[in-house]
Amino acid sequence: MPTRSTQSDPGGRRTALLVASAGYFFVLLDVTIVNVALARIGGDLGAPRAEIQWVVDAYAVVLAACMLTAGDLVDLLGSRRLFLAGLGVFGLGSAACALAPGPGSLIAARAVQGLGAAAILPTSLAIVNQLFPGDGERPRAIGVWAGVGGSALVLGPILGGLLIDPFGWRAIFWINVPLALISLGLAFAFIPAGQGTRTRLPDVAGQLLGTGALLALVFALIDGGSGGFGSPVVVIAGASALALGVAFAIVELNSPRPMLDLRWFKRAEFSGANLGAALMNLGTLGALFAISLHLQDGEGLSPLQTGLNLIPLAAPLALLTPLTGRLAAVVGPRRPAGWGLLCCGCGYLGIAADPSRITAPAGWALLALAGVGMAVAVPGLVAGATEALGAERAGIAAAVNNTSRQIGGAIGVALIGGFASISTSLAASGVALVVGGSAALAAMAGGARPIPRRAPRPRRCPDARPR
Repeated sequence: MPTRSTQSDPGGRRTALLVASAGYFFVLLDVTIVNVALARIGGDLGAPRAEIQWVVDAYAVVLAACMLTAGDLVDLLGSRRLFLAGLGVFGLGSAACALAPGPGSLIAARAVQGLGAAAILPTSLAIVNQLFPGDGERPRAIGVWAGVGGSALVLGPILGGLLIDPFGWRAIFWINVPLALISLGLAFAFIPAGQGTRTRLPDVAGQLLGTGALLALVFALIDGGSGGFGSPVVVIAGASALALGVAFAIVELNSPRPMLDLRWFKRAEFSGANLGAALMNLGTLGALFAISLHLQDGEGLSPLQTGLNLIPLAAPLALLTPLTGRLAAVVGPRRPAGWGLLCCGCGYLGIAADPSRITAPAGWALLALAGVGMAVAVPGLVAGATEALGAERAGIAAAVNNTSRQIGGAIGVALIGGFASISTSLAASGVALVVGGSAALAAMAGGARPIPRRAPRPRRCPDARPR
């Protein structure tokens, strides 16, 4: 919780809010800024398309797999301590990316970045909630946090283009190092220290099995896209993903304190919101990967020109999400989630019919339609997930929804990014979004009712034996 000096110092609280928001900015920046560098990275390091996909997915997979455990560690270690650790790991990972001599070392460094991002994302929001506990001030503070973070979606492609053209692709990683160091110093100075609220360790078995299943699945999709899905390696990877996924489900269902309570997915509203979230990022991040490579390799555009052509897609999401959150509050989450995803899908399907229009006003209009659709859908999907579990589980419901998005994004880059044709990639993205919107409209139709808490399991007395 905030110290007395922090609570009595409005300037200090505002600075702490901006530092926490900067952490969220870093996480989203490295989702978008790398895309405009992919063609240069591939050419400089001699990396084939499959390795380029891993440059994106190493970050996304680790971020998705570790986010729920990071949320548990907030309660164990305290939010500031984990936030500082996340910034340090993110900065070290960024330096390692900038120094990477080859594709393998770059992919490994991107995984380190993802680990830091997984620590930063939940703790940054926890810090905001601690700094502004009042019902009247918290929504405004969260709006600042979301606005600063969302600006990375617009600035990422532009900043990447400005850095890559004169300084090379390594500059997009070097820029993170001083920013992380400055944020570390400000966090030490302005973010109040806090103690963990419990001592129980996270669900290590669930974390390992879930991470292994996701890694095996992404590997199968990437390797299958480049070498064929019938190869022995891909078949083994797919079978491993299935086996690890089943083991994960068994462990979570029998754990007294699971990382992810799978009973929640029995609720159609919760499942629909998370399926829609996963398919949203599957379609949009898969399309972003494909479009970024197409504009540079196919159209011959520079990284800066590529970034400028992506602004119509990113700007609505960054600018409109604070406003569309009010729409979900007024009309309910179902219609914004469903119709937003359908609009987003129609935008990509429109471009898929004639990819040459991407760099023309008609293409920018369709990208803007996709961006507006996302801006409308995101608050609805989060609200749908939180309402399905009730107010007392709003935090974990939002975390699961965010994790679903990251998992979908990792799968989207692996699956859609493997198509050789830009038309096929965009058509697949559009179909995924239309399916997600339809599922949200269908599954989120019912009223949300809180799920009763799982009753604690009775413990047997050590000397209680059958006689």
